[in-house]
Amino acid sequence: MSESFKSILTKAVLSGIMIGIGGTVYLAVENKYLGGFLFSLGLFTILRYGFALYTGKVGYIPDRKLDYIKEVGTTLLGNVLGTGLTAILIRLTRTGLLVHENALKAMNTKMGDSFTGRLILGFFCGILMFVAVDNGNRCKSENRDMSFIFGTVLPIMVFIFCGFNHSVADCFYFFAAIDTPEMFFSGLGYLLTIVLGNALGGMLIPIFMKGFDKKTA
Repeated sequence: MSESFKSILTKAVLSGIMIGIGGTVYLAVENKYLGGFLFSLGLFTILRYGFALYTGKVGYIPDRKLDYIKEVGTTLLGNVLGTGLTAILIRLTRTGLLVHENALKAMNTKMGDSFTGRLILGFFCGILMFVAVDNGNRCKSENRDMSFIFGTVLPIMVFIFCGFNHSVADCFYFFAAIDTPEMFFSGLGYLLTIVLGNALGGMLIPIFMKGFDKKTA
């Protein structure tokens, strides 16, 4: 029996909140190496509790039935709602000013990239997110806690330090940064590009794995 819309959406909103918390700590700390490490708490929690994350689900499209795309779309919607809610609430606090200022700098830089640059940075982030999520799922099923931790944290830190673009994290930065109608509309175009880039990168490994020779006993 397939999972209900309500269940998927709820898990997706929770994922958006966790990514928002990760984005908050990343923007709030001065040491970006520490911030990158702490940001990974978001994905760690999502995988541990089985929440729904767009960049974690989109890579499996080549291996699933057509109706799975609806689940991915619902997940993306919930992630946007969760990050938006988190950003709005954070901006009502004393932490909000610092987060807003740093998010505005980040989004101005990201939105200044060309379409091709955005797509490529989203593409490579998609690859790393598939690696992190697939490793996390395998390690959970095999009770390999240390591999689960390292396999989750390392890809996250790599995509952050490389400057790759994560669509859900960027949704949080976008909501935390937005201060004009012009930025809102230009930001939507930016985010759609990253959503596409993440999807293409996330599906790369699963597509190529179909061409691997099967192992023999």
